[in-house]
Amino acid sequence: MSLTVPAVPVRSPRLIARLSAEALGTMFLVLAGIGAAMFTVSQVSTVPSSLAAGLAIAASMLAFGHITIGHFNPAITLGSMIAGRTRPLEALAFVVAQLVGGLAGALVIFGVVRTIPSLQDSRAAFDTVAAGFGEHSTAQVPLAGVLLLEVIGVALLVGVFLAATSRRNVNRAMAPFAVGLSFAVLVQLGMAIGNVPFNPARATANAIFSSSWALEQLWLFWVAPLAGATIAGLVVRGFSDLGQPDAGIVPVEAPESVAGTADARPSADLPDDGGAPFAAPDGIAAGHRSDQAPGGAPGEISLGQSAAKGEDDGGDEAREFFDGKRG
Repeated sequence: MSLTVPAVPVRSPRLIARLSAEALGTMFLVLAGIGAAMFTVSQVSTVPSSLAAGLAIAASMLAFGHITIGHFNPAITLGSMIAGRTRPLEALAFVVAQLVGGLAGALVIFGVVRTIPSLQDSRAAFDTVAAGFGEHSTAQVPLAGVLLLEVIGVALLVGVFLAATSRRNVNRAMAPFAVGLSFAVLVQLGMAIGNVPFNPARATANAIFSSSWALEQLWLFWVAPLAGATIAGLVVRGFSDLGQPDAGIVPVEAPESVAGTADARPSADLPDDGGAPFAAPDGIAAGHRSDQAPGGAPGEISLGQSAAKGEDDGGDEAREFFDGKRG
């Protein structure tokens, strides 16, 4: 005799909420990254500004982790899309939100600069923290050197993000700190080279308020990060345990004494990368996602199903994404 347990719906925050969280998180990142770098005496130490940028990411991921997984970077969004975790249209919306948030953060810094009497040229102030290469690089690093650093650095950052937020990672709750510290280390290196930001949204926001040369060199700080993100996304896609879409639910073992069914249909707007990546509802098993569970009524799922089967079903979603079966 089977026991039927009540349904527990799993819903995701709406798209507008996720976009707002992405915009706010990116705004915080740009505000902390550009502001701390601009008003820190670089001759003494650049550690405070790079640490501020990393802590801003960690804080934003912790604050908005129940709404969005926390990309705050177009390169990470692209890597997540290529790995099969984020739908293309949703990724595009994320990038727009990140650019809006980045511009808002830079606008706040611009407003602060305009209130300082000793700073007559606000563009010159933004020039000191703008990304550049060649004669506009702090260490006079040519285009090839900055390109190599951006590609490799972003590939590592995206790889850390995808691995740290994978649903198979038992330490996924520590993902904000892993991503934040990785970003802080990279920014520290990037500042020594030429204010390399490893984030196209931050580079764009900074360039708009800087002199014309920053906009002329901005293309590199889009092409290189996106190339690095593509590499990381393709590599992670090859590992099914890292490239599986995240449903915001951690599979749990069902009690052996319970052999019933439950409605576990997620909301239609549930994002591939999940709305709550760092916590799982108690008592919910993430398994077969179809409306018709084997051996049960429509909309029911057997709690006695193997969690491994649910994981195997999810392992092919990244491949289906590239085969055109998923939008």
